[in-house]
Amino acid sequence: MAKTRTVFLCSACGATHPRWNGRCPDCGTWDTLESFREPPAAATAASGAAHGGVAEIWVDPAGAAPVVKATALPDIETVDVARLPTGVAEFDRVLGGGLVPGSVVLLGGDPGIGKSTLLLQAAGRLAAGGRRVLYVTSEESAVQTRLRAERLFEHEPGGGLDGLADLFVLADTSLPRVVEQARQVRPAVMVLDSIQMVFKPDLEASPGSVTQIRRCCTDLVYLAKVSGMAILLVGHVTKDGQLAGPRLLEHLVDAVLSFEGDRHHAYRIVRGIKNRFGTTLEVGLFEMTGHGLRELADAGALLDRSLPTRPGAVICPAVHGTRTLLAEIQALTATGILGAAKRKVSGLDTSRLAMLVAVLEKHGGLRLADQDVFVSSMGGMKVTEPAADLAIALAIAGAHLRRAVPSGTAVVGEIGLGGEVRPVHQLEARAREAARLGFTRLLVGRGGAGTVRIPGLSIEAADTVSDAIDGLDVSSSGGGSASSTRRRRG
Repeated sequence: MAKTRTVFLCSACGATHPRWNGRCPDCGTWDTLESFREPPAAATAASGAAHGGVAEIWVDPAGAAPVVKATALPDIETVDVARLPTGVAEFDRVLGGGLVPGSVVLLGGDPGIGKSTLLLQAAGRLAAGGRRVLYVTSEESAVQTRLRAERLFEHEPGGGLDGLADLFVLADTSLPRVVEQARQVRPAVMVLDSIQMVFKPDLEASPGSVTQIRRCCTDLVYLAKVSGMAILLVGHVTKDGQLAGPRLLEHLVDAVLSFEGDRHHAYRIVRGIKNRFGTTLEVGLFEMTGHGLRELADAGALLDRSLPTRPGAVICPAVHGTRTLLAEIQALTATGILGAAKRKVSGLDTSRLAMLVAVLEKHGGLRLADQDVFVSSMGGMKVTEPAADLAIALAIAGAHLRRAVPSGTAVVGEIGLGGEVRPVHQLEARAREAARLGFTRLLVGRGGAGTVRIPGLSIEAADTVSDAIDGLDVSSSGGGSASSTRRRRG
């Protein structure tokens, strides 16, 4: 009889080690190694013996095992795989056009953010389109799922649950029983909400543990590959916003999506973190209503145009995939302690902020060494591209000098370490979106003013960050030029 082997699994990188260490030798993180009892069957996982129960459902046990041979790259034949549109356009946008048969997608997000609502709406529209869907809920009963579905679909075309005969609901937590129901239903798409509650009875570990999550996810990935069904998994997140369980969960699946937003606000964003079949630059926009999630085809809904122009607030046209979103960058400076000033960001790159503060001190004439600097991207958006450098710099300078950008002005540009403002890519798309939302002036880097012409929009260039600061509205602080009121070093 084979012995059960105990190894230690790193929850940060997924590496396994024969003994416990305070620090993971692979990724260097501390206190992340957890005990993992590896059952005898796991030793033969590479040959498929560990997944025999899964493989026997779709593979003929009497059939001979296929012979696998290496093939020269030019001799490999490409196959066009048709995607399965979910019917939720913003969700399909992030997926790259729809679900790929045989793929596994992991959706993570804070509790109550709307993960189950989104997937149930997608499952309902798939079923209404003639696709058979198995919705497995491990946290709710079948009755609770039906009540939620009635609320979500009462305003759909057709009304109520009519036309959803191809949507099957299973309330269970045992993975073998889930696989058996999948064998009987034969769905094109299976939704599992959530992976943390599913368990295998033959493992001596509680649901949600590293051992259970690792084995259950591995079996589900193997199930998707041998059956051709697309599987959608819901994953919990920790208090730090990371997906719960080992990072190995993210390495096993084909796509990882993050459902972001504030439960106290209506807007939600679906962002791609990993996607083997498409780009991770796309974002999907939704609004939470009393009847589920409503898609936002117009990205301008995220921008509150009713607020007046004020110091420390700058609008930046940021590009996410194929769409341009106007993000509001806000900054605040406050007197701090020299040598221990704070640099805090939300939705932006921390290291990029430190560089911009240094450029403002060296080339912008601002004294910020004793100032606490706080910068945030409003509306739950994450803006990490260098094209937002100029907007961040002007927001910090405006907050520090108590000056605002002129009314109707949007700002975009990359800042170099020498203080120069460089042009950015896709300037025409950014300019068109700014003009569509009512902006009359766009401040860009040098060399970009004469390349694009948009009716009703004046495109002006700033050669250096100092020139851009001089262009701040002096009326917001009672007169005088911006350069004359800066506090320089010395």
